Amino acid sequence: MTTRHAVISGASIAGLSAAFWLRRTGWEVTVLERAAAFRDGGQNVDVRGVGREVLARMGLTDAVKAQNTTETGTVFVDAAGRVLGELPSGGPDGATAELEVLRGDFARTILEHLPDGVEIGYGDSITEVAEDATAVAVTTASGRVLHADLLVVAEGVRSSTRDRLFGDRVERRDLGIAMVFGTIPRVDGDDDRWRWYTAAGGRQVHLRPDNHGTTRAILSFSRAEDLTRLDRADALSRVHARFAGVGWEAPRVLDAFDTAEDVYIDNLTQIRLPVWHRGRVCLAGDAAWCVTPMGGGGASLALVSGYVLAASLATDSLEPALTAYEEWMRPLVEDVQALPRWIVPFAYPRTRWGLGLRRVADKVLTSRPFAPVVAKVTSVAATERPLPHLVVT
Repeated sequence: MTTRHAVISGASIAGLSAAFWLRRTGWEVTVLERAAAFRDGGQNVDVRGVGREVLARMGLTDAVKAQNTTETGTVFVDAAGRVLGELPSGGPDGATAELEVLRGDFARTILEHLPDGVEIGYGDSITEVAEDATAVAVTTASGRVLHADLLVVAEGVRSSTRDRLFGDRVERRDLGIAMVFGTIPRVDGDDDRWRWYTAAGGRQVHLRPDNHGTTRAILSFSRAEDLTRLDRADALSRVHARFAGVGWEAPRVLDAFDTAEDVYIDNLTQIRLPVWHRGRVCLAGDAAWCVTPMGGGGASLALVSGYVLAASLATDSLEPALTAYEEWMRPLVEDVQALPRWIVPFAYPRTRWGLGLRRVADKVLTSRPFAPVVAKVTSVAATERPLPHLVVT
């Protein structure tokens, strides 16, 4: 029997999970990554719901725990840094999850435990895809031509390969929120909690501890313009103007972002498609269903997708297998993507009156009687369905 070959485009969590499980089930696997080297860094992600079971089946639970960010809880603060309320963090799926880890640390853990035989090519990307009844041919920017049984596109929310192959079916739901991420120096006043400050004018400031001796910061705000189209200096200039006078740690974050090496600006956009495969090509992770940080659980969904894809392909021929993969994953994805329309104006109040209502709501939500409600909100990638059966080689 001829060994099947998969080409995977994208070497972050979804792509590496697919590489891990496809190789464990006997596939030859080639991973292509546009970046010149493995991309470290990034903000907090977590492993929730059925993702914990997949991680356990990979044998990586302890390895991920060892990369814990050191975050112990989540608090809302005012302009003076006083705690207004604390979200419950008990159990594996609290606001701060039991398995809380930086994206880069999580992806590197999977990378370092890939089965032997997975080829990873950095600094290369797909320029052309052609397929017939027997194979898919992938041409890369470096001139390689790879013939495979399956192409898995796990490139992220702005996937160019997805847009080339599925462009007429891609729906983008712009949430109207910009987030500016970066790593800043840690100071004595930083602690082991996620500190979350909301100000009028639709602005938020977040500080979170990490396990590298620094602090992860986010400036988040409702927006009208697309800052991702500007160069870094112009974009940060607009951010400075937007956060002028906002208080708390905003000046410190703005100053640090001016020189930080890893500043990243994103417009939160959900990706929705009616189908995640065509022929010998399938989508995984953010390329298929970006849920955005507002929905949460993106890393867990990415991790689970690799397992479900491999399990489906292990028991069926290609078309039925890819259909089964979609049918198993879609309820998890749609549950996370189903953000109510009121959530953005609630999370990002524009007026002082709206901010006052938000703080009253925060006080209620952080009270003991509402702990079960908050627990339900923070529980993502949860299902009572058993994972598909998978036999590894």
